[in-house]
Amino acid sequence: MNKTNAFLRSAGRLLFVCLVLIFSFWAGYGAGWALDRARRSPDTPLGADGALAASGTAADNWGLSFPTPGQSPIGNATCDELKEYNAYYMDPEGEKVIYLTFDAGYENGNTAAILEALKKHNAPAAFFLVGNYLETSPDLVRQMAADGHIVGNHTFHHPDMAKISSKEAFEKELTALETLYQEVTGQPMKKYYRPPQGRYSESNLQMACDMGYTTFFWSLAYVDWYEDKQPSREEAFEKLLGRIHPGAIVLLHSTSKTNAEILDELLTRWEEMGYRFGSLNEIA
Repeated sequence: MNKTNAFLRSAGRLLFVCLVLIFSFWAGYGAGWALDRARRSPDTPLGADGALAASGTAADNWGLSFPTPGQSPIGNATCDELKEYNAYYMDPEGEKVIYLTFDAGYENGNTAAILEALKKHNAPAAFFLVGNYLETSPDLVRQMAADGHIVGNHTFHHPDMAKISSKEAFEKELTALETLYQEVTGQPMKKYYRPPQGRYSESNLQMACDMGYTTFFWSLAYVDWYEDKQPSREEAFEKLLGRIHPGAIVLLHSTSKTNAEILDELLTRWEEMGYRFGSLNEIA
């Protein structure tokens, strides 16, 4: 009887160990599959600087990964997938061209220096503006247009557009800015659109496309938008020189003091690397 009990206890322990090993294997496999799916899924929230976001909530949030320095990054949607909606995040042609874009939600004294550096290098840029900027800084908007830069649509109120499912509400955000731009400059606004914070959905992209808009994301950005926590020159150059690649659409914020201070030198160093500056018109 004692031998029987000992055998049963031994078998029970062996079964327990086997169950633990099987569970551990499947848990690890499942986690790995989920992470791999997160890396590939266009529904995974990613940060503007390319890192997987911590949020567990499904969202459409543009983001990038940079597996090889100096090479094109991987977006959470491919060039071909975006092109179905007349949308782009880079120029896939492979030429050493940089497309400069600036998001501008408000003016804090840095735009004049940015415009001066662009003029010095004969570099075209696209400024994606919101309603507040047009209302408070009409002279700078007119200067952008006079200098030959594109002024694009960043929506009137800068909402989370991925939460807007109504076609009427979506169109209102864009058309309100178009109307104000025409009033300020006397010119029609270029139908180039950048979703605020990179937040989007497939239906949003289709709505923009139906309105005749081209949507532009980006293939290079860095954390430059915190006015009270600006990156150092060294941090900026590390990201902007190390991750530049042929056909890059670069997103910078015109509110950044660092950007205003380094832009002249940054453009020079990119030119020394063999790049030229192109207009988004070349892609669209």
